Amino acid sequence: MDGQSRFPRQRTSSGDAYRSGPARGPAAGSGTSTSTSTSTSTGADLPGAPAPGCALHRRLHLTLDPADLVAVGAVRHRLRTALSHWGVPELSDTAELLSSELVTNALLHTTKGAVFDAVLGSDSRLRIEVQDGASRLPGRRRDPEAEYATSGRGLLLVEALADSWGVQLRGDGKVTWFELATP
Repeated sequence: MDGQSRFPRQRTSSGDAYRSGPARGPAAGSGTSTSTSTSTSTGADLPGAPAPGCALHRRLHLTLDPADLVAVGAVRHRLRTALSHWGVPELSDTAELLSSELVTNALLHTTKGAVFDAVLGSDSRLRIEVQDGASRLPGRRRDPEAEYATSGRGLLLVEALADSWGVQLRGDGKVTWFELATP
């Protein structure tokens, strides 16, 4: 399975605002489900169902309501459960921390909620995306007193702990993403 089919919503053309880590090829198509689901069953006996081991069987998709900060804990719990089920529990701590940073940012700084997607590719590389309805790019604090602030360090954590990360502008907002490789 190539990079295009693993992450169908990824766009790496000029739409990238920020990017770190290795570049990926452009993806075909885009699609967003509005339901909350975890695709972890095999389902290979169904017509048109993906084969076992396909990334579609290792996908967590959650839709979050605006300003629902309680949902951050639910995202962390569902992600930890999914990663354990997918056989990569060693990614849980870092994935939970970085996911909660991105989800919290999306819920605090936008008014349209967020969409959370986690996909474990066939190469055991985890990709987390958080889509929100704001087209404003995230930025670092420029305040000299930021060292003592109680917030504003989320993207520094993402930059320090993720293997790669970026922000992609879309017509309906942006997607902030990161990837983690299994150790």
